[in-house]
Amino acid sequence: MKCYSRLAACLLLIGLASILTAQAQSSGQQKLTKRVVADYVSAAQFITPPYNASKIPYHKLTHIIHAGVPWGSDGSLSVPDGFIEPALFKKAHAAGVKVMLLTGGDFTIIEDNPAMLNTVVSNLQAFVTAHGYDGIDVDWEYPQSPLERATMVQLMTAIRASLPAPAYTLSIDVAPWVLYGYNFDKLKTVLDFFNIMVYDCAGPWTAHAQLNSPIFWDWHNQAPGECKPGASDEEAITLMSKHLPLEQINLGTPFYGYEYTNVTAPFQECPNAPTTPDGECDDAVNTWVYKNLKPLINQQGWKTYYDPIALVPYMLRADGSPGYITYDDAFSTYARVYYADWTRGIGGTFMWALDQDYDGHSQDLMDAMYHASLQPK
Repeated sequence: MKCYSRLAACLLLIGLASILTAQAQSSGQQKLTKRVVADYVSAAQFITPPYNASKIPYHKLTHIIHAGVPWGSDGSLSVPDGFIEPALFKKAHAAGVKVMLLTGGDFTIIEDNPAMLNTVVSNLQAFVTAHGYDGIDVDWEYPQSPLERATMVQLMTAIRASLPAPAYTLSIDVAPWVLYGYNFDKLKTVLDFFNIMVYDCAGPWTAHAQLNSPIFWDWHNQAPGECKPGASDEEAITLMSKHLPLEQINLGTPFYGYEYTNVTAPFQECPNAPTTPDGECDDAVNTWVYKNLKPLINQQGWKTYYDPIALVPYMLRADGSPGYITYDDAFSTYARVYYADWTRGIGGTFMWALDQDYDGHSQDLMDAMYHASLQPK
């Protein structure tokens, strides 16, 4: 009975999302009261179609995380060619949007070496202040040992001391299935928010055809050990809320998906997984971004379905031959963001990555994310 009750609630959410989407789209620009954080990859300037500072819909965002500048084994920063776009800061700040630097690197060099920690922090402070950034986001995938747990606290405490609040915003990227690597009691006093990466539950590392980012866990999935615990938005928010105030939580939504080439249905075991050394799908999986998935939706031999429990779409070959794509569309993006912001009441959402739904004309997922983030009337 519990399963049916939750399904009914999900279906109600679907109807509500559709109504609110129509209302938001007819109401013009509105001020955001929830965080909408965009991971913007600098290399998107050089892809087809190019995506740069002139394409970003600033009025639909509150923060931009500019990816990325890593540090090396000597603590120096490695800045990609063409990374700095003066227009990014000018346009963002004119719209009241903060621009943060995404960074990470050789974390081992700072684990037992306070001098190297100071070098890294000093270089980050100099870069941020020189170029007009409003803060830093640190991506460490993932601290797990007691030493790494302590190092994360030391690093973020040192960065905060060099870039004090409220002038600068600090965040980190967290996976809900390795929470033991984070000292949340200390980190939440240093950081502004935490970006929870509830995606990549599908990929070459899984032995079964998973859903990339389920909103709710589908109990038909017979491989619960993969990407667990926290392998759905519902579970991840529940886990994180035990450690953090809801206001400090941002939930991630992917603008990409994966294709499993050797299965014919979700949750099916990959044929080659039992024979690989680590029981994974390995080369049976390809990565897609949404702009390239759009021409396949109910076209070119593919048919779209929706998981009625997880509330996310997937594609199968219409003729029944092998092929399965897990992804998110505008509907599931809207439902995810609305559920996170307004049903669960967290501080906001973010996406990876901003350019991945841009087809040269529109951004379907970005639009859905923005409309779902608006205060319901």
